[in-house]
Amino acid sequence: MKKIFAILASIILIGTTLFAQTEPVKQAKKFERLLNYIDAMYVDTADIAKITETAIVKMLQELDPHSAYISADDVSKSKEQLEGSFDGIGVQFRLIQDTIVIQDVISGGPSEKVGLKSGDRIVKVNDEVVAGIKIDNSGVAKRLRGKKGTKVTVGILRAGEKDLLYFEIIRDKIPIHSVDAFYTVGDVGYVKLNKFARTTEAEMDSAFQYFTQKKVKNIILDLSDNTGGYLDQAVTLCSRFIEPNKSIVYTKGEKMPRYDYNSKEMSADKINRNGKLVVIINENSASASEITSGAIQDWDRGVIVGRRSFGKGLVQREMNLTDGSIVRLTIARYYTPSGRCIQKPYSSYEEYNKDLLNRYNHGEYYHKDSIKFNDSLKYNTLKYKRTVYGGGGVMPDDFVPLDTTLRSDYHLALQRKNIFFPTISEYIDKHKVELKKKYKDVENFAQNFTVPDEFMKIMLAKAKDTKINVDSLTKATPEQELYLKNHIKSSMASDVWGNSAFWRVFNEKDPTVKRAFEIINDDKLYNSLLKKK
Repeated sequence: MKKIFAILASIILIGTTLFAQTEPVKQAKKFERLLNYIDAMYVDTADIAKITETAIVKMLQELDPHSAYISADDVSKSKEQLEGSFDGIGVQFRLIQDTIVIQDVISGGPSEKVGLKSGDRIVKVNDEVVAGIKIDNSGVAKRLRGKKGTKVTVGILRAGEKDLLYFEIIRDKIPIHSVDAFYTVGDVGYVKLNKFARTTEAEMDSAFQYFTQKKVKNIILDLSDNTGGYLDQAVTLCSRFIEPNKSIVYTKGEKMPRYDYNSKEMSADKINRNGKLVVIINENSASASEITSGAIQDWDRGVIVGRRSFGKGLVQREMNLTDGSIVRLTIARYYTPSGRCIQKPYSSYEEYNKDLLNRYNHGEYYHKDSIKFNDSLKYNTLKYKRTVYGGGGVMPDDFVPLDTTLRSDYHLALQRKNIFFPTISEYIDKHKVELKKKYKDVENFAQNFTVPDEFMKIMLAKAKDTKINVDSLTKATPEQELYLKNHIKSSMASDVWGNSAFWRVFNEKDPTVKRAFEIINDDKLYNSLLKKK
């Protein structure tokens, strides 16, 4: 009899559990009833699908800044940056407070060529105001994408600038590569990575095999402006520098148990675990870039150079909804090997979106001392026990201030009016064979080529023809003149030898890259930065 009562009790308990309404079920029924009321009785015809999508977007905004909804129409477009290609102006963007905010400028694309930057806000497209009109992703794509060779003019709001900046952009086929450049200078290999895409491992394999052939001892890894991508690609990249079975990152959430990602075995031609390593980051280096730089810093494997990274340490999982749309829901946080969470605070959605602007206004881009860390977020690196901090990005071991004075007003006007690159292309079309014959490779070009005075006169004439009042612009300093000519020279190199050649020449005048080479070529300086407490 007792056994029968026990079985009956179990059945009752199971039934109670099955038919109990959880809070999500109760709220879903509430929302469903409201939609039925609207559909049945609302005074006008209501677009139920649009109302639902709006509700989902607003719902996710109540959670965190990185949980996001992507409609069925936009799913394929959202994956292009990491897995495909398209015709357009070459930017990644987010809609923030009804404004198009550029998250990333695609390397080698037309927007980079005219001078658009991460953080710029697009408020006009041609003559149309696009801010404050409740524009959606498809609306942005409709206005900015178009056939290769067509022109679009965008009006930009930029931090530190009072007036709108206008840029004329010629749409083009957008190259989707994660490695912008790799080359060697002496026994140092330099590689610039713009994102962590599905192709990153294969592209980095090619770079490392080249470094092996060139007998490279030390490496500079440039992650500046790298906004992240796939986690597994970051782990693989770290495995090239850190010995196997070492913690790279772990994830943990309230409903997600801790999961550890460790470095893995790799073949000898794909690694450099003993040479000196310098990693470059800046305020636009985020997510997978921070996982990489955080792990390298925590293991005291290399010196981090530049400015404080973005501070995105939240993990999203992509989940399908019934109509083909997806939700990227934040499910956990990233933690570096020392236990740091590099996610910056997000209690205020508005302040979170203003963070980079606030850093600029507070002087953080120019003065290391303006950055304040909470002592409660203090951690120690694993080998040399150096002090590092969590709670807001990765702070470099060697700070390099932002230099906004390098581009003259004339230089900026040439880019905005789309004179700079077309003039260079015309020149290279006429002189490419001659240049390739005279300079056997980009190294020889970098060392021996000087931008001809004849070319500078052609550029000036085109500027005046385009109604740029050159005489009214502030006179360029000698440093700005050199920077302009180096930009011209690097762009010419790119047209002749490819995108990697651009960075080989351009980096000679880049303050952060120059500092990275200075550190990696000086054993005493390198070791003092790596081992300082």
